Amino acid sequence: MRSQVHYAFAKDKGFAVVPGRVPLTVAVRQGADPLALTEVRRVLGQSFVMEAHSSIEFERLLSDGFGGSALDGTAAAAAEKQENLETLFDGIPQTEDLLAGDGDAPIVRLINGLLQDAVKRRASDIHIDPFEEKLSIRYRIDGELQEVLSASRRIAAPLVSRIKVMSRLDISEKRMPQDGRVSLSLGGRALDVRVATLPTRYGERVALRILDTRQALVGLDALGMDQHTLERFKAVIAEPNGVILVTGPTGSGKTTTLYSALALLNSGRVNIMTLEDPVEYGLDGISQTPMDHKVGLTFAATLRSILRNDPNIVMVGEIRDSETAEVALEFALTGRLALSTVHTNSSAGAITRLRDMGIESFLLASTLRAVLAQRLVRRLCPQCKTPFPPDSALKGRLGLPDSFEGQLYNSGGCDACGKTGYSGRLGVYELLVINSNIKRLIHEQASEDQIERVAFEQADMLFGNGMRHVLSGETSPDELLHVCRRETWSNGSV
Repeated sequence: MRSQVHYAFAKDKGFAVVPGRVPLTVAVRQGADPLALTEVRRVLGQSFVMEAHSSIEFERLLSDGFGGSALDGTAAAAAEKQENLETLFDGIPQTEDLLAGDGDAPIVRLINGLLQDAVKRRASDIHIDPFEEKLSIRYRIDGELQEVLSASRRIAAPLVSRIKVMSRLDISEKRMPQDGRVSLSLGGRALDVRVATLPTRYGERVALRILDTRQALVGLDALGMDQHTLERFKAVIAEPNGVILVTGPTGSGKTTTLYSALALLNSGRVNIMTLEDPVEYGLDGISQTPMDHKVGLTFAATLRSILRNDPNIVMVGEIRDSETAEVALEFALTGRLALSTVHTNSSAGAITRLRDMGIESFLLASTLRAVLAQRLVRRLCPQCKTPFPPDSALKGRLGLPDSFEGQLYNSGGCDACGKTGYSGRLGVYELLVINSNIKRLIHEQASEDQIERVAFEQADMLFGNGMRHVLSGETSPDELLHVCRRETWSNGSV
């Protein structure tokens, strides 16, 4: 209760103690109520130093210091006792009804602790998997799954039931997959958690995707593109009509790139609309429509009727079938700009994919403006990365000359990065701009290799673009080789 009172005071008045500071330091939010300073002095009963913070910095301090209290008071109590996840599991009684009681029910405290811990570790997903003899809980951090807990399978059913209640799913339905979502507040940060359940041999597994609006809505300049790619991408999205595609595997940051592009285009003078399944993040000033396939609200059907709303720019969440692709390209023919994503391994592969869907070559050539392919590589932890001289075999795999005498870097492992050797991720990009030469190749039904040779004579492909991170020591050679394939031909960029 004491932690809840402190959190409410800090949130309302704008004063909060900074944890672990000597001398005692009080963070002051910009625009804080000055009359509350007297109450702060009375409560602390000792001298302290004041430190000014912007609203964003202050919210981050609240998230770190009071993270659990915003979810549930019982999580705050756990934080005051310095309980970790293992302690929460060990504290679950063997016979008590895990869902009985109020917010102090053990299973409720456990879920609060999981969410708080996942956010602090920067996890994008939580995977809860029941097996024959255990329950495995894993986080996806920087694109890699890490097991954080292995517990008794007996708590799987009540844990899943509680998550279903939170996300308004049918707890009695255990034979069919279900999807839902729950909105939370963690230290002043608004979080959306997408929940997906799936029946398995030993019970239902649950995947929770944590969506943090503050992390997703970044400027185009902050995505980590090299200057050449950034300037060309800004030029193509500034065109008044056509289709721009972003391609890559699941979790490669395609939606973030599209949102960043829309934020740049959102000047207030154009009507921007999005069709998404589902809407992941709210964008101010942009009309966002979630798809509902149960009632026939599909990408293609909605896109056909959207012209009546007079849009200038439309973002379609994903081109999944020939109907959606055809409607998007025809939409661009009316003088509008359409942005979307497609799952292919390369930018030139998107052209082949659209052809395979049955799109005519003349329609592709006349409407397609650019295709951006991207990947994410993990960033080496700056505190523990270790330099090493590459041998001739590694030089050959990376396309480096034998005369290369520089140092590359490998991952280490320290407390700062959780013993993984990596912290954060970097973008790797290749941008295929449809010029007159590429249009001619599309008309001629050219292969992917033929298109790539012409398109990337003066620009990097994915692997070459990622090599800048390897040579600068920001990522390891193994990480790049794991994420990107090296081109079978060289454009001289590596």
